[in-house]
Amino acid sequence: MKPQEAVKRIQELRRSIERNNHRYYVLDAPEITDAEYDRLFRELRALEGQFPQFLDPGSPTQRVGAGPLDKFQQVSHSVPMLSLDNAFSHEEFEAFIERTNRFLGREGFYEFVGEPKLDGLGVELVYEDGVFKVGSTRGDGYVGEDVTHNLRTIKSIPLYLLDDRFTVPRRIEVRGEVIMNRKDFLALNVRKEERGESAFRNPRNAAAGSLRQLDPRITAERRLDIILYAVGGYEGVEFKTHIDMLEHFNAWGLKTNPRNKLLCTMDDVFGYFSEIEKDRDALPYDCDGVVFKINSIPTQRALGEVSRTPRWAIAYKFKPRSAVTRVIDIVPQVGRTGILTPVALLEPVNIGGAVIQRSTLHNQDEVERKDVRVGDTVIVERAGDVIPDVVTVVKDKRTGRERPFVMPATCPVCGSKIEKLGDEVFYRCINISCPAQVKERIRHFTMRGAMDIEGLGEKWISTLVDNGIVTDVASLYGLKNDDIVSLERMGDVLAGKLIDAIQKSRKAQLDRLLFALGILHVGEHIARTLALKFRGIGDIGKASKEELQAIEGVGPEIAASIHDFFRTAENQRLLSKLESCLIIVNPYEEAVAGHLKGKRFVFTGGLAAISRDQAKQLVEHSGGSVTESVSKKVDYVVAGDQPGSKLDKARALGIKILTEDEFRGLVTGKT
Repeated sequence: MKPQEAVKRIQELRRSIERNNHRYYVLDAPEITDAEYDRLFRELRALEGQFPQFLDPGSPTQRVGAGPLDKFQQVSHSVPMLSLDNAFSHEEFEAFIERTNRFLGREGFYEFVGEPKLDGLGVELVYEDGVFKVGSTRGDGYVGEDVTHNLRTIKSIPLYLLDDRFTVPRRIEVRGEVIMNRKDFLALNVRKEERGESAFRNPRNAAAGSLRQLDPRITAERRLDIILYAVGGYEGVEFKTHIDMLEHFNAWGLKTNPRNKLLCTMDDVFGYFSEIEKDRDALPYDCDGVVFKINSIPTQRALGEVSRTPRWAIAYKFKPRSAVTRVIDIVPQVGRTGILTPVALLEPVNIGGAVIQRSTLHNQDEVERKDVRVGDTVIVERAGDVIPDVVTVVKDKRTGRERPFVMPATCPVCGSKIEKLGDEVFYRCINISCPAQVKERIRHFTMRGAMDIEGLGEKWISTLVDNGIVTDVASLYGLKNDDIVSLERMGDVLAGKLIDAIQKSRKAQLDRLLFALGILHVGEHIARTLALKFRGIGDIGKASKEELQAIEGVGPEIAASIHDFFRTAENQRLLSKLESCLIIVNPYEEAVAGHLKGKRFVFTGGLAAISRDQAKQLVEHSGGSVTESVSKKVDYVVAGDQPGSKLDKARALGIKILTEDEFRGLVTGKT
């Protein structure tokens, strides 16, 4: 076979295999036998072996073509992946409609699309000219992890979009949920138990754990599935309604939920909710509610979002599953801020497939309000089918031998005094050196998204603190091989890896360090917001509450928490030690205010270091503006990864094109 004939046949085979994957894994309606499918696959593999110049990472033969990764890279979402507000009753859903009407200044009902709420892992798939390019997790909604190689192993994800009915767009970011169906979850746990491994607790944990494997071969062994239901950015296509978007998905070979339904009246909405709730145990996947989305895309855009949730959608949650069990004991647990939380130890009980043995009772006031005592028979629910919660005490079952819980006067870990400050409902251990607090602070400091020190898990943190080797997060950076090599089950190799991982974290991004410090109410998003506003730790520490509160997204409570943290003597000492052993860099260094006044920017493609929202903040802080379309009035087009047709138009118009690094240099005044 000549090369030109081979490449034509290879392309035919790839399309045929992908089409049959769609028929088998998405539509559950295969057109050919397994033997015929295997014949096509073998022919493709043989041709790619004979003509390696035509091998493509997007080929069906390369679904498990990548080797293990060292770690996951970060991917910024061009449009934030928002979370949803919840409703728990018909009245709360009706209140959602009233809020929507007030915002739009109208009356009446909307067409909704109802979708079963899946309990999986949110992901984004990016297609360029119909070819699957990049896949990432939701992360914090702004930045996720690149899991492209693992997503390629999921057969229900097309590597190429079909173009039978609708033109394939130049670029589209498709969003959905990676799930593991119940039968595949049970089969996986049987295999794990046969190998003497710990079983997964539920299908969601199994899906998340499988997708986040560094070796895609492990992911490929586990039967994951996907349901797609939303878009981020897109070019070369328009959707009039949400149903229209889902129809495009189906035509392109993207798997949607067959139980999705268009709903035109309030009765339709409540009827659909009841129908899915009644069928929830018969569904092949875990489902904890229904998501209702306004069908009209123009209406969605008019409503926009508030904080990190869209105004045009809501998750109506099912009533939690419950069971009856007994409280064996109530013990106080010390967290990283010193707060003592009463935790009920329960006789093991199965609720919705999960064995529940513990439930937080939140605080002393809550224990007294519910009158929960040691020995009580209680009703326990799994809120959102996840978090165990003691709902009520079955007082008819009391024998008189039950014991009320009393918060101890001293810390159960370090023996220090316990105090209740001001109007707080919490009791705190006032010893900032309490081992329990130290362990939790170090655990938070080392976690992914913070300083990301691999290998330093809960067990080793406990060992280091209990042996007096580590006293705070700063003391991690003074560790030497000789300090830990003699610990039980450590050894030279593991000790060397651990020290190397700690040393790698010495170069710290300002936003990651801020998150790692565990400041109350400061998550990854607020940490990045602070890094966009301030040059360094010292500037944040000098800021007043009023200056902090003036930052978009930072309310009074968050501002007070940040302000108080930086003015506490113990925290100042810790920061001083950290600044002496870390190289702190700010990748979002504050833009030079006003120097881009009147300049217009357009972004195309994905940005690696920051999200589109953060890039927009940098432009606006510098006096510029961001627009969506390319025209002669635009001054700069910033081309990120996989740029779209906007780049071609910019070139045709002679507009200045910037890389991401050039853009950052421009807004920070370093060009």
